[in-house]
Amino acid sequence: MKSKANFARRQSSIDQRLDPRWQPERAEPVLEGGSVRYEVSGRTQALGCGGVGMLQTVIEAAGLGEAIDERLHVLKRHRPYHESDHVLSQALIPLSGGHCLEDLESLRRDEAFLDALGARRIPDPTTAGDFLRRFDADSVLALQEAINEARSSVWRSQPRAERRLARIDVDGTIVETGGRCKERMDVSYDGRWGYGPLIVSLANSQEVLYAVNRPANRPSHDGAAVWIDRGVRWARDGGGFERVRLRGDTDFSLTEHFDRWSEQGVEFVFGIDAHPSFVRRARELPEEAWIPFERPERPPKRRRPANVKQEVVERRGFRDLALEEEHVAEIEYRPRKSHRTYRMIVLRKRIRVTQGQLRLSDEIRYFFYVTNLEPDAMTPAEVVRENNGRCHQENLIEQIKNGVHGTRMPVAEFDANWAYLVIACLAWSLKAWTGLLLPPELGARSILRMEFRRFLHEIVLLPAQILRTGRQLVFRLLAINRWVPLLLDGTHRLKHGLS
Repeated sequence: MKSKANFARRQSSIDQRLDPRWQPERAEPVLEGGSVRYEVSGRTQALGCGGVGMLQTVIEAAGLGEAIDERLHVLKRHRPYHESDHVLSQALIPLSGGHCLEDLESLRRDEAFLDALGARRIPDPTTAGDFLRRFDADSVLALQEAINEARSSVWRSQPRAERRLARIDVDGTIVETGGRCKERMDVSYDGRWGYGPLIVSLANSQEVLYAVNRPANRPSHDGAAVWIDRGVRWARDGGGFERVRLRGDTDFSLTEHFDRWSEQGVEFVFGIDAHPSFVRRARELPEEAWIPFERPERPPKRRRPANVKQEVVERRGFRDLALEEEHVAEIEYRPRKSHRTYRMIVLRKRIRVTQGQLRLSDEIRYFFYVTNLEPDAMTPAEVVRENNGRCHQENLIEQIKNGVHGTRMPVAEFDANWAYLVIACLAWSLKAWTGLLLPPELGARSILRMEFRRFLHEIVLLPAQILRTGRQLVFRLLAINRWVPLLLDGTHRLKHGLS
């Protein structure tokens, strides 16, 4: 109760300071500064990432440390670190504001940070690199299955209504590196040297189920079916979802697996390449077969500014393309590698082509989607919208690259870099688990939609004093924001549920 009273008092104080009615005429600037002097505290300890205590509670609630030590065995002796010590300390690097393995050095020399973890010490960067080099492909898989075991406990604690349908997205990306000695690095289709990871994610919470490191010259779909099947197996057996739906772009229309997935009851909505035979069939459709496709309009939050780019295009007479209208139709499709017939949805786009004030002939473009969902389960327009929904995975991949900095590939060994990528994805998943495990009535669900940087600065990177009183480790927050009630009540409830 004292903490809530202190929060209310300080919240009132900041509201008064930010009162928009306070606008006096001043002779001096508001930023006055002051006489600055630094001192070193003799006993009081504080750290800048007070939210790490909440993350520790989430890790404990998910049983992550125990799952890692049970499944992952790459150390012959534990002097003094266990596998979970290495994995979790590296996962906490981005969650405490760090960017690379070298940031472990500043964390391990922060006594308040060590006290917050309840640790005497954590590995140094050199030891962490040696730990990564112990990994092979089987060890990386064991680590991912350990993480998914903890993920299962998180999802099985969710209401059944949230586990009716698991949407699994799959996509590849290119990770460019300037190094010359990276094992199994190669050149991509567009001339970039590096790796080409495959990402299999759960769209419900934007979690990474499996991250697979590959050379950059590998096509996106190469070997993807094995990891897709693992994602399906986790969703059914681990996550307890009733139905599973796969989504992907044209690279992942793996027609040789369509029959098998359909027999297993797995739904799918994939894009598929606009083969000339498909385009010919679409052109032969009668006009009455086409249905107008309407995209939902978002209400404007504010008045749109003038489109300066469009004005320049028209003034200089550039060739300009603008969407005129869209229609959808449906045809039957039986792949050569399948024994069943599937629905193929055709999206026809009429594009207006202008040059200056002159309107040229319109362009017609066709986009194709294939699904095993029946018409009564999903209309053609809904199929297109469902496949377009997988575009959120592009944001997920961007967050893994630039939010968590998981694609730095810090060492020379291929499997070691793969392990680093998996551990970085774990840091992102811990954000999602925070949103799933903490009370939704306190706004925890909005964490799922947060970018990683916002999650850090609003929830984790809060300065706190570290105190030990009896058997408790107290995080006394030194700054407040609107998320403090979630840290106070949410962590208490989660911890109380463990006891």
